[in-house]
Amino acid sequence: MSMNGWPATALGDDLRGKRVLVTGSSRGIGAALAAAFAGLGARVALHGSGQSGAAEALAAELSAGGAVARAFSGDFRDPRAVESVVDGAVDFLGGLDVLVNNAGTMVGRMPLASLEDSFLDEVVDLNLRSVVVACRRALPALKAAGGGAIVNTVSISARTGGSPGSSLYSASKAFVSTFTRSLATELAPERIRVNAVSPGTIDTDFHGRYSSPEKLAATAARIPLQRLGTAEDCVGAYLFLSSERLGGYVTGQVVEVNGGQLMA
Repeated sequence: MSMNGWPATALGDDLRGKRVLVTGSSRGIGAALAAAFAGLGARVALHGSGQSGAAEALAAELSAGGAVARAFSGDFRDPRAVESVVDGAVDFLGGLDVLVNNAGTMVGRMPLASLEDSFLDEVVDLNLRSVVVACRRALPALKAAGGGAIVNTVSISARTGGSPGSSLYSASKAFVSTFTRSLATELAPERIRVNAVSPGTIDTDFHGRYSSPEKLAATAARIPLQRLGTAEDCVGAYLFLSSERLGGYVTGQVVEVNGGQLMA
């Protein structure tokens, strides 16, 4: 087989001009991914809660570098905010080719004995309902594009159950994993591929908020690659699943990125 069809710029060419929305892109994995898409020539809509202004700052930085980028703010605990962000992104981008559902967090470590209904509602709304609503709202634009890609962010804890106090977060990510597989079958006739990336323990402010330095050090010691992951370690999996050329025959998959922490 000739290699002439695989220039070094194959991935960049494939994503150039693609219209991409990355939710939860004010920090961590989402911010690294938004910057990577922009660097490869995609048109990017970023999203953040609006509280820190980080998504707006990153969008301004990317725009100053020549990218087409804009930030949209919204509290994804509110389904109406999810719809507003998706609608704004589609309008700004002139359509949609790739939706990355990355918004979500643990909210807090909460043992079952202390769990209140309000906490349950918050975790479900942010980590579960927002993904469903975003997919539903983006569907007409993805269909109008003739197909595209949805990439959801789950977690290693969807498989392992996580550590004490993270039961609701882990369960919400397990829901998204199953939702991903089911939606992949449903949307395949529309040429919309649906996959997920499942990060392991990634050294971002997520674990700065929810894990102690001692816990993280013990976790790193158990990982075969002997270190925690970085946001940049995760980016390649999202780009692969977003690329029609590289991942065009991949759907319904959950790609584990964890340094060997879980070998599936």
